[in-house]
Amino acid sequence: MEIIPGLKYSETHEWIRVEGNRAVIGLTDFAQEEFGMIVFVELPEPGDELKAGEPIGSMESVKTVTEMYAPVSGKVLEINPKLTANPSLINMSPYGEGWLVIVEMSDPAELERLWDADKYEQTYVHE
Repeated sequence: MEIIPGLKYSETHEWIRVEGNRAVIGLTDFAQEEFGMIVFVELPEPGDELKAGEPIGSMESVKTVTEMYAPVSGKVLEINPKLTANPSLINMSPYGEGWLVIVEMSDPAELERLWDADKYEQTYVHE
């Protein structure tokens, strides 16, 4: 299982890569492994406002249907168009081609609540 240093992680298994005031958000490798093959993803629309801790969409796998949550607040700039046709990209490349959304953060201070790679790994991998 891969956990990438330099990213921020949420308790609900989303990762975030900060690029200036923009944030790329995806589902962690740990989460995709737990859920199994992802067969459907529902994402917000560009222009939607997200609030940290609230649902940003849902994901259906062969095992379950679950909501995904916004690690930070902001405006959706872009969604990953490849996931509509191929949601299993999240399984194959959770930190690459399987990203979910790009958000313009409205409150970058919210990043302080998120975990670094070490804390995420200690909390979920070494349970």
